[in-house]
Amino acid sequence: MNVNNERGNQATRYLTDEMPGIGGRIKEKPADFAVEELPLYSPSGEGGHTFFEIRKVGLSTFQAVRAMAQALDVPAGRISYAGLKDARAVTCQVLSVEGIPPEVVMATEVPHIQIKWAERHNNKLRIGHLRGNRFTIRIRGVDESLVDRCQAILEVLQRRGVPNSYGPQRFGQRGDSHLLGREVVRRDARAFVQRFLGGPHPNETAIVREARAAFEAGRWQEARALFPHGMNDERRALQTLIQSGGDYRRTLAAVPRRLRTFFVSAYQSSLFNRVLDARLETLDWVYVGDLAMKHPGRSVFYVEDAEAEQPRAERFEISPTGPLYGHKMIQARGRQGELEAAVLAAEDMTLASFRVGEGIKAEGERRALRFPVNEPEMWYDEGIMLRFSLPRGCYATTLLAEIMKVSLLPEGEDGEAETDVT
Repeated sequence: MNVNNERGNQATRYLTDEMPGIGGRIKEKPADFAVEELPLYSPSGEGGHTFFEIRKVGLSTFQAVRAMAQALDVPAGRISYAGLKDARAVTCQVLSVEGIPPEVVMATEVPHIQIKWAERHNNKLRIGHLRGNRFTIRIRGVDESLVDRCQAILEVLQRRGVPNSYGPQRFGQRGDSHLLGREVVRRDARAFVQRFLGGPHPNETAIVREARAAFEAGRWQEARALFPHGMNDERRALQTLIQSGGDYRRTLAAVPRRLRTFFVSAYQSSLFNRVLDARLETLDWVYVGDLAMKHPGRSVFYVEDAEAEQPRAERFEISPTGPLYGHKMIQARGRQGELEAAVLAAEDMTLASFRVGEGIKAEGERRALRFPVNEPEMWYDEGIMLRFSLPRGCYATTLLAEIMKVSLLPEGEDGEAETDVT
């Protein structure tokens, strides 16, 4: 078992390793990847907030929020959402805005956005206020003869569950958000700044790579001039570094708290992925000392009699959990507790290390090691078509990776990717 894996953001194995994948490609067109939110509740019909559902094409949630805010002439912070949705997709999601009547929202016209309905509610919409997401996905570049292979893999995942790993979207375009989070938790300002501003990456444009190279060469003024205006966080950090005469702690503090919070969340996610990878073969079994989660709720309990609880796991009523490490997290016992302690020790961390401070809360929680595939459908139409529903916080790309057995590079949010640290 390798618990000291710097690339802990990447799954190293599949639950269905012994079953060949179907290959193929996704997201060649926005219509190939459709996502529809499943709401947690309906608006009440009264109150000072307006809930409205949008259908957007080719826009991320952040882009859609900014566009709606501009059209409604309100600050973007007045518009809330339950989860993030991909830009390279056709997605339907609910937003809320304070102080704007439903009829005004319905009369608003925004390119690439269709407003489907609007209704009043007492409170604003918050992150996580959804049951899940329904996906309709086309896998192109595969022959119809592979439908049976796809069905066989899907049947295993229905029976055993899908590994509840965090997908590559969680770790950013450069794939290093978790490493930045590690430096925040370690309070290593120099290491954070050097990674945040340096390290030219092939996923970035030539001008950004040039800016990062200039920073690494000590040409800070040149680097700041080269970073595009869209990269305001990097430009602001560089300006602070220059003005402070190389004060890395002040530079780290100049990075917006929301971004540092996201990095810490990515670090928590990467450590969870390591634990899941080590427990992969038994993610549908419970052992004494496990903290099992009840479905569909999220309450957990210690497993004291594994033989008595296993039938509930087989019926998908409960699942073993892994750690989203934090200073208030409940720790597993037994073999699972030993595994979780080993992963943390390999990082030279304790749960107390996650008392980050500076307004960044990293209390921790438990996360199920698997998730169910609900209401799956499959057919062939210019590729293999899949339709299914997943609980909130679960990544469709994790399921697709099991079926396709190909690398699915980060392209944006997938279904949802909350940025709150747990």
